[in-house]
Amino acid sequence: MLHHDVIHGGKLVVVLLLCLGPYAGEKHTGHAHAAEQQEHTSHSSFGLEKVVMVIQSQRNSYHARRSGQRKAEILQQAAKLGQGLPVVLLLHELSEYDGDWSILPALPHLSASYGQSASWFFFIEEETTVTLAALLQVLNRYPVQEECFLGKHLHDNEASIIHHYAFSEDPSSFGYPDPAAGWALSAPLLQRLAERLQHENPKSDFTIDLKHEISLYIWEEGNGPKLTAVPEFCTEPRDNCATTFTSYLPNCGDPVSKNNVFVAVKTCQKFHSERVPVVKATWERDAGFLEYYSDVTDASIPTISLGVPNTERGHCGKTFAILRRFLSNAVPKADWLLIADDDTLISLPRLWRLLRCYDPKEAVSLGERYGYGLAQNGYSYTTGGGGMVLSRTAVTWLLSSGCNCYSDDAPDDMVLGRCFTSVGVPITHSPLFHQVLLSAVLDLPVTFQMGPEKCCPCNNPCHVNKREPGVPNKMSVCSTDVISLHYLSVFLSHVCFSFTVSPLL
Repeated sequence: MLHHDVIHGGKLVVVLLLCLGPYAGEKHTGHAHAAEQQEHTSHSSFGLEKVVMVIQSQRNSYHARRSGQRKAEILQQAAKLGQGLPVVLLLHELSEYDGDWSILPALPHLSASYGQSASWFFFIEEETTVTLAALLQVLNRYPVQEECFLGKHLHDNEASIIHHYAFSEDPSSFGYPDPAAGWALSAPLLQRLAERLQHENPKSDFTIDLKHEISLYIWEEGNGPKLTAVPEFCTEPRDNCATTFTSYLPNCGDPVSKNNVFVAVKTCQKFHSERVPVVKATWERDAGFLEYYSDVTDASIPTISLGVPNTERGHCGKTFAILRRFLSNAVPKADWLLIADDDTLISLPRLWRLLRCYDPKEAVSLGERYGYGLAQNGYSYTTGGGGMVLSRTAVTWLLSSGCNCYSDDAPDDMVLGRCFTSVGVPITHSPLFHQVLLSAVLDLPVTFQMGPEKCCPCNNPCHVNKREPGVPNKMSVCSTDVISLHYLSVFLSHVCFSFTVSPLL
């Protein structure tokens, strides 16, 4: 799945179509665009006091600190600009409900508190940099009395499982925003959404890809606005950007020691010869401590049987046995536990770098975050396919709580999420972990090449390919900051892996 920016423009349809869809005619000429900006500003100019900025923050201490710093930077910039002070909110502070990260549960509170005083609600990531003067100029270009949904336009090139194969006949016809570039809702739209949520929840109980699901709810099967593309909402710096983005892989200092991360790989007998060799040929060599857990003991790998029968799905019994072993004297003591599937590729050096940002004395559950029933007081969980990272403290809290599997084949990631919610441990999200198929994340900046050819160096501009027609075992992708990708060994008989040569490490 590749994503592309959409062309923005169309002076002749400014008033009628500007907030109704991602396409607004043909591309602006420079003079026409400037004239349009001047026209809108003269009719609807307002200051930053009419803008509510919501930083999509998290409860974990590292993320709370980073989002607090971003808030301070924005307010300092606003004070120097002298065009009013925006309201700047941290999402995790809006209520005690951890599910506010999925945005929709937070809309009624935002509407009740700021719906009458604000013109715009602007959502950003904690690492999104905002130029307030440019943002104000952009927002003043759009009619605040209309229902407007603004963002950097992304779309699917092919039907995707994580989007439930929506718009399968023409996947590119539906746009959704890149959250790293920021996205905006006009006050009338946010107020209507908040009212609608009182009697109509999202159709799916699962929150998987937040940006796509919010866009679907706003679109309302054609009754609401589609995303309007804003070229000034950027992820990479260029002229006239109102926002830019750095990286999801922060630099918090020296990476943690590889001996402080214990790696548990879940497998079973039928995959000992198919999947395990891929792990051993790629990322196993980076591990300090790694064990394979299977339903049988195989000295040639070696694997360890935990006395739990293999199940076709769920694997909850096996995962909880791994948690108990991690706290026992049977394995070296480590601050962190990584639980991975045998068909997941992991960049351990990047994980070590990321973990430097977190305090292992805190209860940390880290990975790609999904949600279940969040519109009705549900819970969040770290999806297992992308890898689950737990601090020793989190594992201790969990097992001490008495929370356990209701069956050996229960979904382990969801049970862990429910248990962590019950003991007050927040699920911390990182976009660097990926549960989905590779074809659904090719838009991300991923550096390794898979195929019988020699790996491309990570400091070269490698090209990105989907699986080539007639060459089923060839796939290449380039990345600088992805930590995990799932379901890869299903497609590959040869894997060339160069995560570890990234210049970012």
